[in-house]
Amino acid sequence: MRHRMLVLIAILVALVVLLATVLIRHAVLAQTAPPEWLPARSVPDTDVNPYGANFFLAREVELWKRERTLDMARAAGIGWAKQQFAWAEIEPLRKGEYIDPITGQSSWAKFDEIVDLYRAAGLRVIARLDRAPAWARLPDTRPETPPMDMADYGDFVYAFVDHFRGRIEYIQIWNEPNIYPEWGEQAVDPAAYTRMLQIAYQRAKEADPNVHVLTAPLAITLGEPHPEPGRWRSMPDPDFLEGMYQAGAGKSFDILSANAFGFDLPPEDPPDPDVLNFRRVELQRDIMERYGDEDKAIWFNEYGWNAAPVHFTDEQLIWERVTEEQQAEYTLRGIEYARTEWPWAGVFNIWYFRQTGQQYTPTEAAYYFRMVDVDFTPRRVYDAVEDATALLYVASPGYLEETNPAVEADPNWHGVIAEQASGRGLLFSDVPGASLTLTFRGSVVDLIAHRGPDGGRLLVTLDGRNVAGLPTDAQGRSYIDLKVPAGEWQARRPLAIGLATGQHVVRLTVSDEGGGSCNVDAFEVNSGEPPAFPTLLVGLLTGGILMGGLALVWDLRSQPKREQYF
Repeated sequence: MRHRMLVLIAILVALVVLLATVLIRHAVLAQTAPPEWLPARSVPDTDVNPYGANFFLAREVELWKRERTLDMARAAGIGWAKQQFAWAEIEPLRKGEYIDPITGQSSWAKFDEIVDLYRAAGLRVIARLDRAPAWARLPDTRPETPPMDMADYGDFVYAFVDHFRGRIEYIQIWNEPNIYPEWGEQAVDPAAYTRMLQIAYQRAKEADPNVHVLTAPLAITLGEPHPEPGRWRSMPDPDFLEGMYQAGAGKSFDILSANAFGFDLPPEDPPDPDVLNFRRVELQRDIMERYGDEDKAIWFNEYGWNAAPVHFTDEQLIWERVTEEQQAEYTLRGIEYARTEWPWAGVFNIWYFRQTGQQYTPTEAAYYFRMVDVDFTPRRVYDAVEDATALLYVASPGYLEETNPAVEADPNWHGVIAEQASGRGLLFSDVPGASLTLTFRGSVVDLIAHRGPDGGRLLVTLDGRNVAGLPTDAQGRSYIDLKVPAGEWQARRPLAIGLATGQHVVRLTVSDEGGGSCNVDAFEVNSGEPPAFPTLLVGLLTGGILMGGLALVWDLRSQPKREQYF
C-alpha cells in the first residue's frame, strides 16, 4: 500500500511540475512578443541609415590613413560620406580640360580612388560640388565666388555626374550661399543661387536621370547687413529659402540640404526665429510645406555640438560649447528626436569624422567637432555612435524601402528614381550574379517587386540554404520570378514563412537563366502572433492532477479500513 501511495504522489508532482512549466513558458513567450510593426515612412528618401559624417579624404596624402579612416567609419556603423569635390581641382586650367597641372595626368584619378575606397568600405557618397577654378570667376576673387557664367558650372556638373554615373548618386549644389564668404565678396542673392541650382539640376539629370540633386545647405544665422542698403552680407536662413522658392527653386531639387548645429542647447529646445539651435530647421520645413514641397526629405549637411575646452573665451566659441559627454548624448538624442518627430528627416552628416591635421589646430573651436583625432584616437561621440548603430543593420518587423540599412547590395545594383515605386525609388540590376541581402528578425518576409521592361528571375537563399516552398531551377536552386501582371506597377513575392525566432539573412541573386531585369522596390517583414494559450494541454494536465489527487485521497481514506480487515 505504501508503494502505491508513493507512486501516486510522484505522478502528481510530475504533473504539477509539467503544468507549471507549460504556463511559465507561455508567459515568457507572450512577454517576448516581437516589437511593434513599423509602417512605411511617409516621405521618400527617409528610410535610410541616418548616420553619416563629413570626411576630408581629398586632403589626406597617405593611402593607409585614408583606409584606416574608413575602416573606423565602417566599424562605427556610418553609412554615408559627405565629401567635397572641388571644381577647381578637377577642371583647374581651362574649360573642358581635366588634367592635373602638377602630374600632367587625369585630374579624375585622385577622386576615382577616393570614391572606390568609400564604396569598398560600404559608404555611399554625397558629393559637394563647389569652388570655381580661377578661369571661371572674376579675377582676384575668393575661391568661394560663383562663376561668371553659370553655364560653365552646369557643364562641370554634367561632366561630374556622367563620369561617376552608377558610383555617386547624390550631389549637392554649392555650399552655404546665404553667408559671407561662401558667395564671394558680394551681397548674397537667393535668386542668383536659384539660377545656379536650376542649371545644375537640368544638366545633372541630362547626364543621369537617377542622380539625386540636393540644394546647398544654408548656414543657420541671424544675418548681417551688407553695406549696400537693403541687401545682406549674410541672410537669415529662413529668409533665403523663402527667396529661393519665390525665384522658382521648388522644381529644381530632390532633397533639401540643411545645417543643424545645437550650440549650447539640448536638441529638444524649441525653434525660434531669434535663436540658433537644432530645431531651427523646422522654420525651413514650414516654408517647404507652404510651397507644396511636403513630400521632399531634408538631409543634414553639417550636424553636431562643439566640445571646446572650458578655458576658451566667448570670442573663440563660435558654436558655443558643451562637454564631450553632452556632445555624445545630444548627437544621439537629436537623431532619435528627428526620426520620431520628423517624418521628413533623412541622413545626418556629423561634422566631422576626422581631419588631416591641415585644417584646424587645437586653438580653434572647429577642432573639437571631430569624432576621431588625427592620430585615430576615438572620441566619446564616436563610441556613442558605434553603440547606437549596432541594431540598424538588422531589420525589425515592418515595411522596408530598398535604401534601408538592413538591405545591402553589391555594386552591380543601381538606384533608380521611379515615381510609381514605393518611396519613389528602387534597385535595378540585369547583371547575372549581382546579389543583395536583407538581414532581419521575423518569421515572414516578402519582396515587393516593381514592373520593369521584362521580369527577371532572382535566386533566393535563406541563411545560406534553399528556401522550402519556392520552385527550383534545373540546377536545384530556389528562385522567384519578378514578372508583374500587365496594368500593375508592383507585385508581392513571398520569400519565406514560418521561420524560427532569431536573426536571418535572405540573399537575392540575379539568375544566369532566363534573362530579364530585376527591380527590387521594398521588403515587408512580419513576425507571428504571440503563442496561443495551450488550452488542450493545460486541460489534460489539470484533469490528470485532479484524478490523481482523488485517487490519492481515496487511497488514504480506504487505508485504515483495509488494515483493520486484515
